Amino acid sequence: MNNFGKTYSKYYNLLYKDKNYQEEYNYISDLIKKHGNNKKNILDIGCGTGKHLSFFKKDGYTVSGVDLSKNMISEARKYLQQENDLICCKASEFKFDKKFDIIVSLFHVMSYQTENDELEKVFQNVSEHLTDGGLFIFDFWYGPAVLTDPPVVKIKRLEDDEVKITRITEPVMRYNENVVDVNFEVLIENKKTHQVDRLNEIHKMRYLFLPEIEMLADKTGLKMEKSYKWMTCEHLSFDSWYGLTIISK
Repeated sequence: MNNFGKTYSKYYNLLYKDKNYQEEYNYISDLIKKHGNNKKNILDIGCGTGKHLSFFKKDGYTVSGVDLSKNMISEARKYLQQENDLICCKASEFKFDKKFDIIVSLFHVMSYQTENDELEKVFQNVSEHLTDGGLFIFDFWYGPAVLTDPPVVKIKRLEDDEVKITRITEPVMRYNENVVDVNFEVLIENKKTHQVDRLNEIHKMRYLFLPEIEMLADKTGLKMEKSYKWMTCEHLSFDSWYGLTIISK
């Protein structure tokens, strides 16, 4: 099944209801200000259902979004009450007739780019859509930490008024490719009828290393400025499973 199919997209916000989008927005917003960019024209690559963009929009940003899933884009249009500048497209292929002061890509979207040529195309596309002095900010799976503390099987249970959801996550490491196959099995029980729907998805995730990020930035006319442990301003380390980097043009 493709990543984030219709059923998965429908319950995406429930699956991640414990994710603090407000706190994440505050963190990214502070980094943008810290690096001297006070413009408010932003593109979110992998915008999902529009949660992050909603906070930028409330703060006066002109927002645009791209997502590979048409179901996610449909949800984002409803959530943001916005039809324009929300498009279904690959991160390497989107085209806008304008440039952006800020481009963000959060929730490990860049780690979904598992092939070298695809990752380079994304960087090139970002470079072409950034204004001079613009910033590209993204989070990612940090290679040294993933190899130090490999992923394990996890079970997550959630519910709302309508459904109970159980998600089983089984990872398979592919060390020679710097990729983890994340196998999701999701059981969705209707609380009224007790009917259970089952869906399976495989998300291929690439863990990245700073030298390759810097190389890609240099190759596409960009410059890597800083890298941090996610949600902090600390240096990356062996316990920094999730990293963030700031790149400028």
